[in-house]
Amino acid sequence: MAELSVLILTKNEEKNLPRAIESVKDIASEIVVLDSGSTDATVNVAKSLGAKVFYHPWDGYSNQLNRGVQVCSKDWIFVLDADEEVSEELRDSIREAISSNKAEVFMVCRQTYYLGGFLRHAWYPEWRVRLFKKGAVSFEGELHESAVFKGKASKLRGNLYHYSYKNLFDQYEKTIKYAKIMAEINYRKGKKFRIYNLLFNPVWSFFKVFLFQMGFLDGLRGFAVAISAFIYTFLKYIFLLELEMKEKHGEKLWNRR
Repeated sequence: MAELSVLILTKNEEKNLPRAIESVKDIASEIVVLDSGSTDATVNVAKSLGAKVFYHPWDGYSNQLNRGVQVCSKDWIFVLDADEEVSEELRDSIREAISSNKAEVFMVCRQTYYLGGFLRHAWYPEWRVRLFKKGAVSFEGELHESAVFKGKASKLRGNLYHYSYKNLFDQYEKTIKYAKIMAEINYRKGKKFRIYNLLFNPVWSFFKVFLFQMGFLDGLRGFAVAISAFIYTFLKYIFLLELEMKEKHGEKLWNRR
């Protein structure tokens, strides 16, 4: 019978980790935690819940995932973030997938908990490759991972619950952080700032979430998500402009009196 490894990447996830592990303990033959230097009780919590814990300093999400996959010893691998929880329907679907052996790569649908409830339109459905035979998938990408595999991925039933933010302050801290990282990635790739990107792309990001994804049906929560998409996109381009201006003017850019 095929066996399943569940891979979880962690850093300071002592509060989230128990929920994640509890949601997969009935289907996992082993739970592998690859930690990147937690300073809280994450490692002790993982060990107390029966996980195998490994350490490697953080060098990007895709690199960590690929490294974690190599550590896993079972035929099938399910990638689970520490702030996620596998629903009962998804657990059943995972069991069926690895026993039927109808495909080597499967996607799951992630549903985000936001401001007191699960979003049903904004950020949903969000399909991601998470279940696969070992050796069938590798990951690439600096900020957002991209799964590389041959053929077509099948879809699993059931939702993967995502508890992504502690609160609004945490959300906007991460929004600023990721926008800055993406600007730096684009800068290194030689992408240039264009004023039309700054003026039009944030507006498109808002309407894509609020209208085309029907975020308006999530009410004020959907509106808040659309606003955050606008802010992220705006910051991504304005940070790129700042990097170009720093290259042109040096640190004098912000040191004028």
